[in-house]
Amino acid sequence: MALVPCQVLRVAILLSYCSILCNYKAIEMPSHQTYGGSWKFLTFIDLVIQAVFFGICVLTDLSSLLTRGSGNQEQERQLRKLISLRDWMLAVLAFPVGVFVVAVFWIIYAYDREMIYPKLLDNFIPGWLNHGMHTTVLPFILIEMRTSHHQYPSRSSGLTAICTFSVGYILWVCWVHHVTGMWVYPFLEHIGPGARIIFFGSTTILMNFLYLLGEVLNNYIWDTQRQPLSWQDMKINFMYLGPSS
Repeated sequence: MALVPCQVLRVAILLSYCSILCNYKAIEMPSHQTYGGSWKFLTFIDLVIQAVFFGICVLTDLSSLLTRGSGNQEQERQLRKLISLRDWMLAVLAFPVGVFVVAVFWIIYAYDREMIYPKLLDNFIPGWLNHGMHTTVLPFILIEMRTSHHQYPSRSSGLTAICTFSVGYILWVCWVHHVTGMWVYPFLEHIGPGARIIFFGSTTILMNFLYLLGEVLNNYIWDTQRQPLSWQDMKINFMYLGPSS
């Protein structure tokens, strides 16, 4: 048994995301007042995804505690559905979108921060909040992946879902440009139509790659290719930090 129950970690992570979201929404930036508000930024969408995901994790923990030892088949069935939803969200949204936001943001930031996070934003967003939005997402999701085994959906359905999300967000960005005449991200103003198509196509491919990376990492951590976990094993691992031995 690990020293820190995973329930405590999940509650702490959920509270941190709630704090980040509240502080971000409290900032009076001009971009928040324009068409689409905060919802035109993938960073904000990712924060919502992570908060909802860890909210489901906490709800699953509570349900597991309440149903443990009850022997109620209906409650067990509902718990399995909740765990399936938790696993689907990690596989399709929380991991690929979270890792994408962290990786792409810091790569572009290192190349030329003005292309994605102009210095002007330092007057509105404190450094700790920037890291809360663009850095801690990665260790948080890796902690969750390490604490509990997650059952990935079929590869075809998972890739279809992440492709749908990626294309949907790209269309949303294009629609915002159509309405306002301005691109959500400054660097899109400085590249031509062909380069934008290549960029959008590359981001969709990267999202698919990150989905596959998450699946491989999950299998590596839990060795599910060689020794799949039973439902009882999943319930035990679900309760404590680290794999049961």
